[in-house]
Amino acid sequence: MRRLLVIMVAVLVATVWCMVTADDASWVWANSTEGEVEGPDEPAEATAAPLVAVVDRVYLVIMVLATALGTLFLTIAGVRWLVAGGEPGAIDGAKRALTGVALGYGIAVLATVLMSILEWILAAGEAGGGA
Repeated sequence: MRRLLVIMVAVLVATVWCMVTADDASWVWANSTEGEVEGPDEPAEATAAPLVAVVDRVYLVIMVLATALGTLFLTIAGVRWLVAGGEPGAIDGAKRALTGVALGYGIAVLATVLMSILEWILAAGEAGGGA
C-alpha cells in the first residue's frame, strides 16, 4: 500500500512539473532578468490570467486523478466484499474501505465547492462594485 502511495505522489509531481515547464508556461520566465525590476505594464487581470489558467489545469488534473483513484478503490472494496465469503473480518475490512472511498469522494466534492466559492469571491473584485 505504501508503494502505491509513493507511485501516486510521483505521478502527481511529474504531472504538475510537466504543466509548469510546458511551452504554455513561458510566462513564468518571460520578464526575469537579473537585478532588473520593472513596474507592471499590463493590468492585474491580464497578468494573472496565465497563472489562473495553470491553477485551473492543476486543479483539473488533481480532480481527474482523485476520481480515477476513488473509482479504483471503490472497485477493490466491492471485490473484497464479494470474495469475503461471509467472514466477518473480511467484510469489516471491505466496509472500512468503502467508508474511506466515500470520505475521499466527499473531500473531492468539497474541494469543487470551495473552488467555486473562491472563483465567485475573486470575480466580485473584477466587477468593480467596490464602495
